[in-house]
Amino acid sequence: MGAAAVAHANPDLELCLFGPAGLLADEIARLPRQLAAAAARLRVLNAPTVVQQWQRPSEVLRHGSDTSMARMLDCVASDEATAGVSAGNTGALMALARRALGTVAGIPRPAISTAIPTRNLGRCYLLDLGANVEASAARLVDFALMGEVMARHVDALVAPRVALLNVGVEGTKGTTSVRDADAWLRRYLPIAYLGYVEGDGIFSGDADVVVCDGFVGNAVLKASEGMARLLVERVQATFDAHWSSRLVGLLARPALRRLKGELDPVRYNGASLLGLAGIVIKSHGSADATGFQHAVQRAVNEVKHDLPSRLAAELDHARSPVDSTVRGQAESGSRSSGPIMPGAPGIDNSQQAQR
Repeated sequence: MGAAAVAHANPDLELCLFGPAGLLADEIARLPRQLAAAAARLRVLNAPTVVQQWQRPSEVLRHGSDTSMARMLDCVASDEATAGVSAGNTGALMALARRALGTVAGIPRPAISTAIPTRNLGRCYLLDLGANVEASAARLVDFALMGEVMARHVDALVAPRVALLNVGVEGTKGTTSVRDADAWLRRYLPIAYLGYVEGDGIFSGDADVVVCDGFVGNAVLKASEGMARLLVERVQATFDAHWSSRLVGLLARPALRRLKGELDPVRYNGASLLGLAGIVIKSHGSADATGFQHAVQRAVNEVKHDLPSRLAAELDHARSPVDSTVRGQAESGSRSSGPIMPGAPGIDNSQQAQR
């Protein structure tokens, strides 16, 4: 139903659905009347096998060429489709996408990025979310560049503000990779780099792009989704606790509905695999029709802005100031010759209050 809803909202859009043809045909036949007209633009392509959540990426690479995920990516690689969306196994999707599409501008491995809500109805992009559990300084710089390009073109921001997630805003804190990435971002790259931001600063709205390794990013994302659900549930439970508070709850229901909509992770479903030579969006595996609709719409937006071509052109230029020797040393885990001093502190809570 999510795919049909996107097709209904975008009259020029045609969607190819990969999976067991019989099951997909049954789903299309059950579409509600208001979406039935969009069925003519839903094309079913039979793929009798699917990638299971428990399968290892290496196994899928060897034996998964006939799965719905692999066929979808082959369709994107051959330009039969301009983007692909999957709610399947994330590791398998990343591995198959790298094989089918390759990467742009020498990016060794894509990063996963999604938008999260911030103050004043804003949002910021967080990356990486799990594709790179550990990340060298050079990879963190790549993430910053890719996030900046995406925010500038897809969100039409003139100068997206970029920050590195760290355990403190002081220049001496953080891992070697984070401190070196901070120094390179300050020294070489002409982007609006803010410096360090702590975990609570992600939601302040001061940064448009927040960069971290995949282990940290995935933990932050899952924790924020859980906290959003807990907050809405606790507020609702408070209003339901007593007859007097129920009356207040009835009066506050429209505001609560808006709050739930603003914090609902479904609204932000759809993570971009940045760095691929093509557009691939990862939907949450538990997403409902509305969530999947948001993921497909994310793909539509990236197609409209030709994001892979933008990344390819701008990353080649932006990465060149970082000397290839220094980058090679960072990828191997060694420090560059000559000291790299940490930059000035980032934005802390007192600075945010002053702003």
